[in-house]
Amino acid sequence: MQLSPKLPYGQLMRHTSEQPPRPALTVPVIPLPGDPVADAATTAPDGLTLGRRIRHFRNRQGLTLSELARRVDSTTSQLSHVENGNREPRLSLITAIAAALGVSVAELLEPGPPPDRRAELEIALDRAQRSSLYAGLGVAPVRPGRNTPLNVLESLVALHTELARRATEAIATPEEARRANTEIRMIMRTRDNYLPEIEELGEDLIRRAGYTSGALTHSTVSEMARTLGFELIHVPDLPHSTRTVTDLANGRIYLPPASIPGGHGLRSLALQAIAHRVLGHVRPVSYADFLRQRLEITYFAATCLIPRSAAVDYLSERKRSRDLAIEDFRDAFGVTHEAAALRFTNLATSHLDLPLHFLRVSDDGALYKGYENDGAGLPADVHGAIEGQYVCRHWAARAAFERRTRTTEFHQYTDTPAGTFWCSTQTGRSDAGEFSITVGVPFNHAKWFRGRETTRRAASTCPDESCCRRPATDLSRRWQEHSWPSAALHAQILAPLPSGTFPGVDDAEVYAFLEANAPSEAP
Repeated sequence: MQLSPKLPYGQLMRHTSEQPPRPALTVPVIPLPGDPVADAATTAPDGLTLGRRIRHFRNRQGLTLSELARRVDSTTSQLSHVENGNREPRLSLITAIAAALGVSVAELLEPGPPPDRRAELEIALDRAQRSSLYAGLGVAPVRPGRNTPLNVLESLVALHTELARRATEAIATPEEARRANTEIRMIMRTRDNYLPEIEELGEDLIRRAGYTSGALTHSTVSEMARTLGFELIHVPDLPHSTRTVTDLANGRIYLPPASIPGGHGLRSLALQAIAHRVLGHVRPVSYADFLRQRLEITYFAATCLIPRSAAVDYLSERKRSRDLAIEDFRDAFGVTHEAAALRFTNLATSHLDLPLHFLRVSDDGALYKGYENDGAGLPADVHGAIEGQYVCRHWAARAAFERRTRTTEFHQYTDTPAGTFWCSTQTGRSDAGEFSITVGVPFNHAKWFRGRETTRRAASTCPDESCCRRPATDLSRRWQEHSWPSAALHAQILAPLPSGTFPGVDDAEVYAFLEANAPSEAP
């Protein structure tokens, strides 16, 4: 993907080409209450709105186009182009038209909505019929006249709106989704998984909310939301297809019921909901756009839960003491092991000069999430996608499942074709089963970590299948014709990717939820 330093971060992630070195980013920021904001200058309406406004006042005066043309010393064809938004009139013509229609120039140039419902519908229909989507249908446009019934216009606009909605749903084939995810991962690799603009934004917001040190509290997160004009509300009936729901009209962010005080999950969910507003996100127009937004809000939440200044001070001191440990980093900021490991990948290269790799692996050996900038060589398919690929049985990420006691981190050196790597792995369990979280570094960087003294060592020759995927020759000869395993069906391979503007979200359920929970005085 091409990364232009002149584009905002959201646009950077949508451009594709070769990858130059890490340029600067610009993250759009929503001004906070109390910040000095310049007064917005009054802007003229677009050509279509101006044209329909002229037509509205002309019809109100009972004038034909030719009659108005005579009054303003113009031609019928020129005024027709103006009313249809095809030609931008000079200010002198606008002034003459305003005088002929008995209105002020300000009324014609008012930047507000069209003057009436008919004008609004005509503008919407005109815009829809000028789109490439409509042009692709090969259907002649409808030219509504003065006598076209309003309900006909309503129906035509509703049809175009639905056509556009279906065409712009954030839906993708599995191949498209994997390709988009791979492109985003490669962009982050060129940046050492570090986004300084979002770092600074997160740090600034938590400081404004009163954060000083240690773990970020729920009250501080609530204060951040209030600063942005939102109230955090915990509800038991959150739509099943959502993690949070934001009511933009009434300034509310709905979250699951509060559970264990100090828990990481609810703070993270609230921060991710806040991030959409802070980062200026608009509705995603593609699955790639949806994935990019998910990455950004997750990153923002991490910068708040583990602020850069506090984290770098903590990690730098631990590195000087040669006592780096993800489990201690986790406990210092009150987050999950995975969150701490991922945050470590954000800061390790840029602030500690440590190349590294990160893995989340399920108990069957499938790679769920991964990152590397240390040459470890993650398993990948021919298109570069790593998700779903099997990790070598000899790597620490899988060897850790074999031990009985899993309360502490598991350490191992592994000799690979790419070199020797030291890894620290912690296992955990979710509703989907067991998983492991691994952070690893090249051999010569192991000296900074606790656990470097381990004597456990393994060797891997993957991706050579004889390493751990190909059965031994004698066993294959003995059992190949005498076995018939019944394979477990992975249901996800039959499920379509979630569709919708916000993939996987049931709009009907969400809107019903918002209506039921809106304050009684809401419009």
